[in-house]
Amino acid sequence: MQDPDDLTARDAAPPDPPRRDFLSLLISTGFALAVQPVAASTLNTDTTGLEADTVAIPVGAALLPAYRAQPAGAKRPLPVVLVVQEIFGVHEHIQDLCRRLAKAGYLAIAPELYFRQGDPRRYDSVSELLAQLVAKVPDAQVMTDLDATAAWAVAHGGDARRLAVTGFCWGGRIVWLYAAHNPRLAAGVAWYGRLSGELTPNAPRQPIEVAAALKVPVLGLYGGRDKGIPLESVERMRARLKQAGGRSDIVVYPDADHGFNADYRPSYHPAAARDGWARMLDWFARHGVKP
Repeated sequence: MQDPDDLTARDAAPPDPPRRDFLSLLISTGFALAVQPVAASTLNTDTTGLEADTVAIPVGAALLPAYRAQPAGAKRPLPVVLVVQEIFGVHEHIQDLCRRLAKAGYLAIAPELYFRQGDPRRYDSVSELLAQLVAKVPDAQVMTDLDATAAWAVAHGGDARRLAVTGFCWGGRIVWLYAAHNPRLAAGVAWYGRLSGELTPNAPRQPIEVAAALKVPVLGLYGGRDKGIPLESVERMRARLKQAGGRSDIVVYPDADHGFNADYRPSYHPAAARDGWARMLDWFARHGVKP
């Protein structure tokens, strides 16, 4: 991750209007086609008292789009939470989660980590989205983009000493990997992220294989009825974490399915979602990432 002391005033300049228009096209309101229709239980967090917009993060010659939300007029520096998307990209739900974190006092930022490979909102089926886009995103690219996002946040009012990451579904897996990659993190919370699976050139390691290499404490939140993440793999991960002697932990909600925090989907489990959110904020606070 780039040292915040090396960041220049040029890096801190806001995007010009044409560039902001470009970002708005990449990160727009609404939900991905693959999750329509949206459930009636969908929550909507307003922007009252917040600064919330799309930003451009330089990554080499590219511009990484991201959605950022933070308290308006708050004393800086602010604690930072990197928010890692579901397979559907930084659609309305992920943006809403950023606003919820901002209401709690955080600078929350969600980078669009598929932007080089395509737009996940355009796919109308999960299987097509996974095969034609998600599988083409290299883990190494994601790690670099998250490093750049963290550096941008620190250069724009964030506190380098209070840096956390959370992620959902696809992003939950990424949280485990990033916690093994970036020692500057203070904490991570992984929501129903896959723990094991096929190894490929784009995904050469799975979370269960980096359990002993975690550099920061991670809290994993999982559903007992999740058919895509067997409890057997969750228990194997728990055993690996214990064997490694780290500070990480896993909580399983027996009656919850995959995506239990996704209030826009039928899998939403209000009790597990509320408890998981409270545990996440407590986990951050316990490890020094609090407003």
